Amino acid sequence: MIPFTYYRAATADEALRQAGTGVRYLGGGTNLVDLMREDIERPSTLIDVTGLDTGIVEQSDGGMLIGAAARNTAVAEHRAIREQYPLLSRAIVAGASAQIRNMATVAGNILQRTRCLYFYDQNGTQCNKRIPGSGCDAIGGFTRNHAILGASDHCIATHPSDMCVALAALDAAVHVRGPNGERKIAFADIHRLPGERPDLDTNLQQGELITAIELPAVSPTARSTYRKVRDRASYAFALVSVAAVLDVEHGHVRDVRLALGGVAHKPWRAARAEALLRGSPATVDAFIKAASEELSHARPLGDNGFKIALVQRTIVAVLTQLTEDLA
Repeated sequence: MIPFTYYRAATADEALRQAGTGVRYLGGGTNLVDLMREDIERPSTLIDVTGLDTGIVEQSDGGMLIGAAARNTAVAEHRAIREQYPLLSRAIVAGASAQIRNMATVAGNILQRTRCLYFYDQNGTQCNKRIPGSGCDAIGGFTRNHAILGASDHCIATHPSDMCVALAALDAAVHVRGPNGERKIAFADIHRLPGERPDLDTNLQQGELITAIELPAVSPTARSTYRKVRDRASYAFALVSVAAVLDVEHGHVRDVRLALGGVAHKPWRAARAEALLRGSPATVDAFIKAASEELSHARPLGDNGFKIALVQRTIVAVLTQLTEDLA
């Protein structure tokens, strides 16, 4: 680990004044510190932002505003979150041990980097995400945990977060502040697909600081859940996961939101499946058709071909469960 300067910011303005080249914001450190130990991340300065907004506030329009420094445990255990956004609570609990959830912040969870083994292996592999232009040894290598959607010839890594899959399905928005002021970004636009620059994980600008996450109100007639399929029950990363919000009226889908984890470089919003389902009968046949359409553009690579059928079956199982809950 290289030497670095540590600064604890009491306000967002203080944090922004210290921002610059080589500076990273530090939340719980559950990912960033690991990457520094592995000599993958080499910040010259760490700005500790854990003293910033930790509030979880219900809004007048029925939505919620979650401070960026709120701990994952606090979000998962918040009564209004459990009652109105159960998929978010379930996703957070599925994502890590209690010790990690107690440390990890909401913003840090959003900004965590891939757990691709080739990304972490500095000594024996080439990785465009770690060193742009060096190549991707995952392609042609062991691909069981890698992307089947949205990948490129430069990177097939997947995004590791469970919480982010739920936030994608909820149409969340991310509030940020930076040198050019404040802005609000739709959650679907925070993370990037790899393209030719897999080293760029997000669309945040230099020095921008996440300050809050906004959750829109969910219809009182809708039901939601999160299902994670993994190799072991004890806090493994997802092979695939599905976050779903479903609203059914008179046996037909009035609204649906689906997001997938473990299949792409970012939380994958299943827009094709949603478009087919809206207005259709809430039946298993309709769910199968929608899931098949969503995966029709999947590009498996060797060891991860099983994910196509696994995702399809998980989507159908989750939507069937929610339909039964709504009955």
